[in-house]
Amino acid sequence: MKQPALSLKEKLSYGLGDAASNIVYQMVVNFLLYFYTDVYGIEAAAAGTLMLAVRLFDAFTDPMMGAIADRTKTKWGRYRPWMLWIAVPYGALAVAAFFTPDVGMGTKLVYAYISYALLMTAYTAVNIPYSALGGVITSDSQERADVQTWRFAMAMVGGILVTAAVLPLVSLLGGGNEQLGFPLAMAVMALVAILFFFGCFAFTREREQIEESKSRHSVLTDIWGMLSNRQWQIIAIVTVVFWIRDGMKGAVTPYYVNYYLKSEDLISLFLSSGMVAAACGALFCAWLVKRLCKVAIIKIAVVGMMITNGLFYFVPQDGVYSAFVLSLLSSFTQMMFVSMLFSTIPDTVDYGLKKSGKGAMAMFFSGHLLALKLGIAVGGASTGWTLDWFGYVPNAVQTERALQGIMHAFAGSALIAGVLILCIIHFYKLTKGWQDRADI
Repeated sequence: MKQPALSLKEKLSYGLGDAASNIVYQMVVNFLLYFYTDVYGIEAAAAGTLMLAVRLFDAFTDPMMGAIADRTKTKWGRYRPWMLWIAVPYGALAVAAFFTPDVGMGTKLVYAYISYALLMTAYTAVNIPYSALGGVITSDSQERADVQTWRFAMAMVGGILVTAAVLPLVSLLGGGNEQLGFPLAMAVMALVAILFFFGCFAFTREREQIEESKSRHSVLTDIWGMLSNRQWQIIAIVTVVFWIRDGMKGAVTPYYVNYYLKSEDLISLFLSSGMVAAACGALFCAWLVKRLCKVAIIKIAVVGMMITNGLFYFVPQDGVYSAFVLSLLSSFTQMMFVSMLFSTIPDTVDYGLKKSGKGAMAMFFSGHLLALKLGIAVGGASTGWTLDWFGYVPNAVQTERALQGIMHAFAGSALIAGVLILCIIHFYKLTKGWQDRADI
């Protein structure tokens, strides 16, 4: 029986959860490498290695959190209560990650590893149950896709807050001292994130109940059900590839604006306007998904992303306006892709249940988040290594070779990722009406 459409209020409320999650995500992607190299004082290569090494820890915490969330039983449901329980630790650890202790470099590096690892653990503990909630808020595939478009539109609200307000807050609250300004600015963002998580918890409901027998599967059974699911494998590989590119672009954007365009004062505008364009891309998908298959939208978005990023190579260093327009178009197409990609995860769970009787919602999302964070980590690390290889020097006039390295990380990564994604997604079979097809 087809479930009634979700109210706009509940869709927006669900989106508050990703607005809260995206505050930390955007801080990590857009500012953490810059913070580590230019504020905290770590060399670019060491910072890149740090960001990759912490992701190895996620190989244990993400599946563990998926198993715990799938087995949670409260009067509020399986997944919703985690937003209530983890919101405050999440905010506190976000502040701690951007604090600079007055100690020696070796101790500072240890602190950076520990604080970043704890922050990502809190992110895992709240984001995996939140993502799984999108699969049980409704069982209707099209409604799930629509919910994801609102999710990522609201995620961009969190992103806009970060990209528009963080650097001004750093300047205002730090009084010219960035080591003081960053944790104070993050404290303001953390408070907003906590309130958003509380709102998401209060105004959403879990409607699709998981059968008790399914929830009694062992953790290893759940993990194997995910890893052996061919359609999930395809989405996971696509996710790693895309977020390597996204991690590189996010990490290098401040460098591109500051050193290539020589417009440091435009970093916040450059990033926040991209968030607005991304929100528009997500909302455009809410209209488009009623007319086209998810996979068709993914392919259209990838082609658009490749074209817009390829054109960056033709933008001169004084072409700020052209770079700004291309950035908006790139963000628009990118969020079309992201919205549809996340909406495929519940479909892969349904596919697993249909084919083998194995499909645990939070576990599948935990694996997907692990793939995402692995991509971000490799992307962030690759950016640090690339900058170091091409001779980047912090707070200095960059050589032509260093500028080329910045451009390759910023735009060239999209061309490589786009080709790979188009090849991989060709093998994804859960297109519109897949449930009724005999060849699935």
